[in-house]
Amino acid sequence: MTGSRIDNLRIAVLLPCYNEAATIGEVVRGFRSALPGAPIHVYDNNSTDGTALQAMLAGAHVVRERRQGKGHVVRRMFADIEADIYIMADGDGTYSPDDAEELVRTLLTERADMVVGTRRGVHADAGRQGHAFGNKIFNMLYRAIFGTDFTDIFSGYRAFSRRFVKSFPAVSGGFEIETEMSVHASRLKLPVSELELDYGRRPEGSHSKLSTFRDGTKILWMFAMLMKETRPFAFFGIISAVFMLTSLGLMVPVLTEYFETGLVNRMPTWVLSMALMMVSFMMFTAGVILDSVSRARAEQLRIHYMSLAPRPREPSLPLIDDLNAQQRPTRVGAA
Repeated sequence: MTGSRIDNLRIAVLLPCYNEAATIGEVVRGFRSALPGAPIHVYDNNSTDGTALQAMLAGAHVVRERRQGKGHVVRRMFADIEADIYIMADGDGTYSPDDAEELVRTLLTERADMVVGTRRGVHADAGRQGHAFGNKIFNMLYRAIFGTDFTDIFSGYRAFSRRFVKSFPAVSGGFEIETEMSVHASRLKLPVSELELDYGRRPEGSHSKLSTFRDGTKILWMFAMLMKETRPFAFFGIISAVFMLTSLGLMVPVLTEYFETGLVNRMPTWVLSMALMMVSFMMFTAGVILDSVSRARAEQLRIHYMSLAPRPREPSLPLIDDLNAQQRPTRVGAA
């Protein structure tokens, strides 16, 4: 993509940061070199190591977000900043700023609303085998529940259209935000793309903020909540099936005994099995009703998405209205 075509677009670089003083300066300078003229926005999430100062010295616009968590930072960024294209990356130096132009090119040429920079070499991330294993498991779980649009739902290097940013509700508070972005795109069937990029190691003095078990638990909970909101029939259907199988497991021995002897000696067991069966029916009914509600909400989100300004046109492609105006004959004597 030529520099002139990029210059005609409003591109904003978003860098959520927490204690990244060792790397943020170099990251900001890298994006300023890769995307000249694009403003670099660093949102500092209560850092205590001079991250904000290093970002300002490197030429970034720095804003402080007091609510702790990446989700809060991303929500604030998306609300505050106006642009045609948004590039989001981490401030830890694991993503190369030189790949930003390729993300923009892919977003435009494939007419996508989100391009995810999938991480090549993520399994060698500072030897954190727990993170690598969890990343693989969660990606498999995502594809089983929400669809096969993505192969790396935790990548923090992404390009977005304005339509995506301004239609994304962003309710997550922490590192689950990338999962929510992926589900939002899958739910509304937005055009998305993936681009495999190199993933680097953190430099000396920079440390990961992720906790394998704590953040893994939060992501599992987010999976459950997003499934409840976007696929309630499947969610409540699973719960209904569990209650029904438990009820049948308790019920069958009692019925067998009744048909053999004509007696019900375990009345509490029978009552419990019937109660569980009733709960199963209630869960199934709730799933049917909430599935209709979820579909209506998805339609409203889609309508809101369609009401936003379309993705920026490429400068080399004139609008149809512009062509019609050029071909329209001029009226003689018109004011």
